[in-house]
Amino acid sequence: MKKYNLKLLTIILFLVGLSACKSNSESKKKITQDKVTISVNSNYFLPGGLAEPITIVTRTLSDGSTADCYKIIATNTPTDHAMGPWCPTNISDDASAGGIWLEDGKVYDVDGEFVKNLATFYKDDTWMLYNNETGEITKTTTKEECEEAANPNVGEEYKNYCVECLPSYVSDVTHTYYIPVTPKKAATPYTFSRGGRGAGGPPPGGKRPEGGERPPRPERRPENSSTMPSSRGLAFNGVVFDAPAPTDNILSAYTLAPFDDAGGHINLAAGYHYHAATGVSKKIIQADNHAPMIGYAFDGYGIFANTDVNGKEATDLDESRGHYDETRGYHYHVDKAGNNNFINGLRGEYAL
Repeated sequence: MKKYNLKLLTIILFLVGLSACKSNSESKKKITQDKVTISVNSNYFLPGGLAEPITIVTRTLSDGSTADCYKIIATNTPTDHAMGPWCPTNISDDASAGGIWLEDGKVYDVDGEFVKNLATFYKDDTWMLYNNETGEITKTTTKEECEEAANPNVGEEYKNYCVECLPSYVSDVTHTYYIPVTPKKAATPYTFSRGGRGAGGPPPGGKRPEGGERPPRPERRPENSSTMPSSRGLAFNGVVFDAPAPTDNILSAYTLAPFDDAGGHINLAAGYHYHAATGVSKKIIQADNHAPMIGYAFDGYGIFANTDVNGKEATDLDESRGHYDETRGYHYHVDKAGNNNFINGLRGEYAL
């Protein structure tokens, strides 16, 4: 009887061990490599937007491996288009005097009429960004006002302001970015925290510039990574494709921080940065009528415009907003400008 029990116990332990091995084996996802992988072309970047020439350095990637990466030090100053304007001066001004605003998937011109009708637009009579007698729009005019009006705990004296931070305030700001020379597919895509909408507030022990906007930090903590970049990638002019603008935080202070027609604006920590792709920055036209290329994500995969030359969107994008073809390999397509978003995640490993 004891021998029988011993044999039974041995069989049970063997089966449990076999099951555990199988479970561990299945938990390690096999990475199916792409037939075509396109390396980053550093010559696509405009030298005028860089503080120094691009170099190659060895960096640790998000999976713990090491790889050659391009070190890009950007001035956050585009040389392929002008920055601004953002806030019009008077409610009589047309669209040329102001920028754009992104709301519910749509792009709105921030002209005088838009500012005049903010109370109606947001169904809240507290909005009043202009002098009712002269029509002059109340906006920041100095670096100090820009900083104060951008405080998420903005004082009463800065509510109902159009926040306009100028390039001269951040002329000495540079940021260093690392992009793998050759993209490396991750076992599981990394997902960005969506951000942009909903309650927020300043981080512990500090404040965010620009009505609650977090400057692009080198690290962020999403669901499956402790080091995920907060920004999405770089345009060819060296301007960063940033995380969604926290528009609810901005609006809750009864301030408006418009983007210019290129989808960019300025805060004192980040400098000039994009929150939407509007087709203004440098693009690489594709011979097959595919959407033009506009930059690189921080995993080294290319970022392309939302639509092709015929105005059609790709219909087979994955959750990261990417797909594969044998001409471009895996690549991303940015979201519509009105959605205050670029891509939803990184399909590849990124540099730490």
